[in-house]
Amino acid sequence: MPLAFPQMPDKLTATEQGIVEYIAAHRDEFLCMTIGQLSEALHISEATVSRFARHVGCEDFKHLKRTVVEQTVQFGPAQKLSQTLQTGEGDLLTAWMEQQRYNLQKTLELLDHGAFAAAVEMLQSARKVFLHARNASRAPAALLEYRLRRTGLEVEQLPAAGSELAERLASVGPGDVVVLFSFAKLSAAAGVILDHQRQAGYRTILFTSRSYHGEGPRAGISLFVYRGDENEQHSMSAPIAVAEALALALSARMGDAALARLDEIQQLKAAYKDRL
Repeated sequence: MPLAFPQMPDKLTATEQGIVEYIAAHRDEFLCMTIGQLSEALHISEATVSRFARHVGCEDFKHLKRTVVEQTVQFGPAQKLSQTLQTGEGDLLTAWMEQQRYNLQKTLELLDHGAFAAAVEMLQSARKVFLHARNASRAPAALLEYRLRRTGLEVEQLPAAGSELAERLASVGPGDVVVLFSFAKLSAAAGVILDHQRQAGYRTILFTSRSYHGEGPRAGISLFVYRGDENEQHSMSAPIAVAEALALALSARMGDAALARLDEIQQLKAAYKDRL
């Protein structure tokens, strides 16, 4: 649902349009932000945010937040699926594919390329890679596990939660890298993994659809992926694409070592093709 303000000007500046787009895409996070946190997230001054609020008919920043609260509806999975089906009525396949094209383009624009390069370097230097994912996010995690194994890295999936996670996490330490898939909301288990990293000495990479993370434990590297509007059924196209790109970039960085591993796999398949 598009945002409406008490007084919408005929024309917004590029900065003001950016504020509108940010709020629309991150309503829940915006409602928990201070004016300072919003200005920091958008790399603009607090005065600019205040002027924007007045320009759209709000008395101040608090009034702006109240305006957004009144228009924010919490959507569950069923409502999100219904919304997605309605937007594609008539030609769902085309509508869905166009949405994925947009998700990938948005991810390309917003993903920090420096963070991506740092993630590749971190994986290459890892003693062992651990993956943590729950529910639908197991899909990109499973694909990344498969790709990384083929380059010769030792990879293991961590339990989703509970005492099993605690027991396995106790053995993760210096030299290891934990890759987490926790998108719109950081799960309690993911929070534990991030909180424990300093004490244990392992490093972390987080796949996230949040551009603002607020207070609390942070990942060493965050990779932003856009999964669709808050009212739509969230897609895994962008996380899978970034996971594939990460593995591909790692193979390119490893060079002959990665190729040698693939050759070894191919030779084993050929030698035992009648028994596999």
